Amino acid sequence: MSRHHRSALATVLTTGLAAALLGGGLAASGSAQAAGNTGHSFSVGAQRAATGFWTPERMRTATPLDLTADPDALRTTAPATVPPTAVGAPTTIAPTAPTAPGHTSPVSALSPASFPQAGGPWTGGGAVVKTSGRVFFTFQGRTASCSGNAVTSQNASTVITAGHCVKYQGAWHTNWVFVPAYDNGNAPYGQWTASRTLTTPQWEASEEMNYDVGAAVVAPLNGRTLTSVTGAQGLQFNGAYNKPMYAFGFPAAAPYDGTRLIHCSGNSSKDFLLTQDHGLGCNMTGGSSGGPWFSSFDEATGAGLQSSVNSFGYTFLPNRMFGPYFGPDAQALYNKAQTS
Repeated sequence: MSRHHRSALATVLTTGLAAALLGGGLAASGSAQAAGNTGHSFSVGAQRAATGFWTPERMRTATPLDLTADPDALRTTAPATVPPTAVGAPTTIAPTAPTAPGHTSPVSALSPASFPQAGGPWTGGGAVVKTSGRVFFTFQGRTASCSGNAVTSQNASTVITAGHCVKYQGAWHTNWVFVPAYDNGNAPYGQWTASRTLTTPQWEASEEMNYDVGAAVVAPLNGRTLTSVTGAQGLQFNGAYNKPMYAFGFPAAAPYDGTRLIHCSGNSSKDFLLTQDHGLGCNMTGGSSGGPWFSSFDEATGAGLQSSVNSFGYTFLPNRMFGPYFGPDAQALYNKAQTS
């Protein structure tokens, strides 16, 4: 994978062979990357091209991008890194409601499945239906997808996702858009194009699994900012381990097809193998990467505090998802994104 270490670190999990990654052409990007850990900026022309690029058919056929880790290879070849640790008291940012007229959060009469939940459609309605969405981009000239979530931010335009959903195998993704409340090729709240994507310094430099967190700042759409339309989830940094968590995403690899918001829930635990990640029993598949993990999640309102993202699974440990600990580095990324 990396120029030095990434091939040992993780492999792309797709619905088939690498050759099965579905393309459809690459829109002219017109984007520019600054040196250092400064993210990737997109020109206005690149943003227009991305909007036109993502037709309903391309969204339906985009190949899911996720990671699996090989413990033996990682032990022998991965560079030594300092894992994230809890530093200081927890920091909490509250959720915010949408302000655009006519965009109230949907409420369902159905209740979600009982806690814990290993994976199933979210039927509870509420804020998470609109803040969660699919992320689409081109990766090595081919169409691909992840998941993401709109969060409270100063610019009202910040999406949190996984690091490998903005940059992977040494290159930044292009044609990057966020589609909240994605519905089988439809974008009920529009396609929000990235003006800038960012990740942690550790992921940007060497794709270090402990720091697989990404962010995007999306451009206004029809004169509105993202979270004025969708609302925004809260966040928590340095929130500790071993607590009830809810994970959401749009898995698109079998047995899922990317058309529905799926969730898992349960008591999280700390990875006992190679990372400092949270672990959660969950059968979500490729395409769910970047979807939010919530602590203090309220099933009645669909709102909570985002504390991680879907990141990777071990090759030998099915039905278990891992997500990075939101410590000081994730908080610094969020602060950089919300002020961009």
